[in-house]
Amino acid sequence: MKKKLNLTLFGYGLTTKAIAKHHGPANFYDDNVIKPFKDENNNKLNPSHDFNPKYSSIEIPSPGMPPKHALIQRAENLVSEYDLFLGSSSPLKAEKLPFNIWISGTNGKTTTTQMLQHLLAEKGSQAGGNIGTPLADLDIDAPIWILETSSFTLHYTNEASPNIYLLLPIAPDHLSWHGSYEEYYKAKLKPFATMREGEVAIVPKEFADIETDAFLITYENDQDLAAYFGIERDKVKFKGAFLLDAIIAMGVDKILYDTIDYDKINAFTLDPHRQEELYDYRERLWVNDTKATNIDATLAALKRYEEQHIHLILGGDDKGVDLHPLFEALTGYDVEIYTLGTNEDRLNTLAAEYNIKCTSSSSIEKAVADIARYHDNNSVALLSPAASSLDQFPSYAVRGERFKEAVGNLDKN
Repeated sequence: MKKKLNLTLFGYGLTTKAIAKHHGPANFYDDNVIKPFKDENNNKLNPSHDFNPKYSSIEIPSPGMPPKHALIQRAENLVSEYDLFLGSSSPLKAEKLPFNIWISGTNGKTTTTQMLQHLLAEKGSQAGGNIGTPLADLDIDAPIWILETSSFTLHYTNEASPNIYLLLPIAPDHLSWHGSYEEYYKAKLKPFATMREGEVAIVPKEFADIETDAFLITYENDQDLAAYFGIERDKVKFKGAFLLDAIIAMGVDKILYDTIDYDKINAFTLDPHRQEELYDYRERLWVNDTKATNIDATLAALKRYEEQHIHLILGGDDKGVDLHPLFEALTGYDVEIYTLGTNEDRLNTLAAEYNIKCTSSSSIEKAVADIARYHDNNSVALLSPAASSLDQFPSYAVRGERFKEAVGNLDKN
């Protein structure tokens, strides 16, 4: 039976709408609302400035709402989506919870979540969280929840805890949201404090000494993690960063069911926009890695093509991240860059500082045209921007589609 609560929800988004659908009607407060009204489900929508904590007993934010937002600052009973359904003191906590697997890190969360769901679907698992299905829409009677877990969600979560925590490598990201790398880093480490004996965390080796009651399995790279689980890497079709994602997913299958299934993992199909390879009319290789919105993701893509001359498209909204580590790494590659986006001038200045050949292209279409003049069958053209797309595009996916369209149009020019 669904429990009804007097809910206050911050932001009229996918996560909060799902909560209201199952446990509302609710009071929403949203920056886009000018005057109060009710939606078709009898939820009341209010302007953000109307929120008064005196009349609220529980407030759940949309995960992407930053800590500096006025609603967050005024909240007195803030509870994350995870705490609402999984927290020890939650009024909605079920008597028996699904086995919880949380997946976090800077890059690879989505792919690892999808791979693990692919491996465990026949066991009745459901995947959601930061991708796809909000927790409110997941089946509480499912045996396993596989949750892609963002640093935003972790920041607001204080009680809920995973049974297995999969932490991919961490690098600076979302610094404008968190305020500093230290705060971003702290958010990723919060689950260790609540995990108990008998629970498992697979984590980078740098966290080998972290204080936790969970059993730690540490890794430096995909090779030593594969050795730990007895996985033969050469039987897995994925390469580069995707190989680590696959081995982590296979490791969980090994922990839970003592299974290593190469045929099943190799049947998994990667989403578009992550190191997606395509060829133009002259059979030259172009790679759509538009989902590389931070430095670490771009470095992973560069590593994959390190044996080739690389024409690299960089730029967008870098959120103020220090780009020197990227350019220090670029000096170790045979690379020239093509810049665009709001940080274009900054990239051009750094290219000159590090003596890296650079073309200021300003747009995806011009970058593709600029590269096409020099690209051959021994080089690779790589869109891996190390920045968000929202300065010039509605989403990273639109940026990737525009890139692929420009490549497809080359033979028409």
